[in-house]
Amino acid sequence: MGNKISRRQFIGTAAMAGAALSGTMNALAATSAQAPASAADWDEKNGAAPPAPDAPQARPLAPGAIPIIDSHIHLFDNTRPVFTGYTGGLFYRALNKPSTPAMYAALARPAGIVGAIVVESAAQFIDDNLWYLEVSRDNPIMVGVSGNIDPGSTEFTKYLNHFHRDPLFRAIRSSRFYTSDGGKVALNPAQVANLKLLAQADLALDTANPSMGLMQANVLLADAVPDLRIIMDHLPSYDPTSDPGPNGQAAYEAVIKEMAARPNIFVKLTEVYHPTPGDNGIIVKNYEFLRARLEYLFRAFGEDRVMFGTDYPNSYGVATIPEEVGLMQQFYSTKTRAQQEKYFWQNSSKIYKWVKRSDDQPTPLAQGKPAPPAPARMGPGGPGGRGGPRP
Repeated sequence: MGNKISRRQFIGTAAMAGAALSGTMNALAATSAQAPASAADWDEKNGAAPPAPDAPQARPLAPGAIPIIDSHIHLFDNTRPVFTGYTGGLFYRALNKPSTPAMYAALARPAGIVGAIVVESAAQFIDDNLWYLEVSRDNPIMVGVSGNIDPGSTEFTKYLNHFHRDPLFRAIRSSRFYTSDGGKVALNPAQVANLKLLAQADLALDTANPSMGLMQANVLLADAVPDLRIIMDHLPSYDPTSDPGPNGQAAYEAVIKEMAARPNIFVKLTEVYHPTPGDNGIIVKNYEFLRARLEYLFRAFGEDRVMFGTDYPNSYGVATIPEEVGLMQQFYSTKTRAQQEKYFWQNSSKIYKWVKRSDDQPTPLAQGKPAPPAPARMGPGGPGGRGGPRP
């Protein structure tokens, strides 16, 4: 994204934005301006971040604890003869090993996570959807798949009709449904037509990673397809620049306001722990410096439109799963039990309409519809037509 702002610079501006909403601007701004160095500040250029002693940790499992559905993990197997080539984030790639449901479950269950949704890792091959569905079907911790069907493909309609019949197939991820010419964002009409079919199939759309263009395109898409559930992944990882330009704080706040005004745009409060852009590479784990950003987004989108995710194993080497869970448990500790339930599992149920697979998983609040009739095929200029230029 070309953003150069440091974490401590952002915290000052984010704290002021959050404080404007809460009426405590001066106090938060003063606190942010005095951000101390901490053992929880780690330069990723020195390697994977160690667990930070001052980072919140997941609470031990106890009767009555809120079950957690992880709405964003990645799976792959580099021992397969044919696979996407994607093997995780910077530090996980160095391990050169698969990411499977069983491996994830061993780390996730002790932190209170009882279910997970796999999100496609590298949109290249249609048969990856089959692998996601097969390994998810064999492992009851997996409650849904957000797969890969390219809305710009002439075969979108065929594959949508094929995969959406599987009750585990709950969404696709695609972020190239728009063009950007000189900063002017426009939707691709053929892809919008296909995304209308996605909405008719009662499936959701994941979009990542956050950029100014993608956020603006999500606003346009929300207006064009108001019954499509659009998910902005990893929104806390977006770092505005310090200048007043198109990627600066004012532009960021403006697009957040526009997204928040569209009730069919939802947000994953994921990648809260993340390296700063540019050459800084600092991973800040001090809670007070992260709370302001989370509070700003929570207040903007409200309790019904945010959900939990770890982004594992992309998060490997940046934060542990207990740290990811513990951070959000601490943030939500000042909120009501109802708001906690919404964030940790209920909202993902309503947005993805995932499938309960085991007794320890909560009963979904929304169920996916039975497979509707096959979407109607049209000529090259209509739904299923080839998409145009990509951003």
